[in-house]
Amino acid sequence: SGCSSLVSLYFFFIPTASTNPKAALKSKIVAEFRPQSLIDELLLYKRSEEQIELKEKQLSTIRVDVCSTETLKCLKGKEGV
Repeated sequence: SGCSSLVSLYFFFIPTASTNPKAALKSKIVAEFRPQSLIDELLLYKRSEEQIELKEKQLSTIRVDVCSTETLKCLKGKEGV
C-alpha cells in the first residue's frame, strides 16, 4: 500500500551514527566519558575554594600589624620570605 512505502521511506532517511559523522562523534564521546576524573577535579576545586574562604574569614577576624615582617611571613605561610 502507499502508506507502507511512505513509512519505509521516512525511516530510511533517519540519520544513524554510521551515516552521520557528527552523531558518531557524539556517540564515541559519550561511550568514552569517564566521570571520575571530572569528579576528582571538582572536589579539588571545591576544597581549594573552602580553604580560600576559611583564610578570608580568619583574616577578617584578626588585627594585623602590617609593618611587622614576621606577621606578614606567618600570613603567607612561608618562612624566610
